[in-house]
Amino acid sequence: MEDFALILLGYLLGSIPTAYLAGRLLRRVDLRQWGSRTISATMVYYHVARWALLPVGLLDVLKGAAPALLAMSLGRPRSVAVAAGLAAVLGHNWPLFLGFHGGRGLGPFLGWLGVLFPPGALWILGGLAIGRGLRLTAVTALLAIAALPGFVLLLNGPSEVAAGALGMLGITVVKRLEANREPLPVDPGERRRVLWRRLWLDRDVASWEAWMFRRPGRP
Repeated sequence: MEDFALILLGYLLGSIPTAYLAGRLLRRVDLRQWGSRTISATMVYYHVARWALLPVGLLDVLKGAAPALLAMSLGRPRSVAVAAGLAAVLGHNWPLFLGFHGGRGLGPFLGWLGVLFPPGALWILGGLAIGRGLRLTAVTALLAIAALPGFVLLLNGPSEVAAGALGMLGITVVKRLEANREPLPVDPGERRRVLWRRLWLDRDVASWEAWMFRRPGRP
């Protein structure tokens, strides 16, 4: 029962839509209608206030770190800490308080890794940094997550963390393809192209600028 409560707490913490709240409080915008329409610190940076990226990002990281840290501090098995942290990622991606319209879960996942396997957090941050330099952040983020289970095992990290990293890969793929229920094209060929872009580029169109700077009412 205690383990279930910790996992449920992780999901509820993850469901707190920090980026959405920042948009509402600072600029009175609904991030579900702007840019990529994800509830993320990145959208706060581009559509709310650049300075808010840091506090929103840190709060998202804390959402994943807190349930994992709490489980470990209570002496629960590492597997429970892994599950509680992944539950926070699920809450962030499909938040109960926002109609299950969320982000991509990297912030909570970094917090989870920071508690359970810090080298893994550095691995993901390195992938993001390389992607930033190449302007292929979505691609390198996916590749870094996909390679993380092997990286954990290579460093003799906990098998529970490797399993959790594999779970994060599955969550990432599902969330990118689901894309907060963005409608898919009717044409089968174009639908396949959109799904391919969603998986690798985390967007529906070829142009990053066109996707990131959409405004309400625009497809």
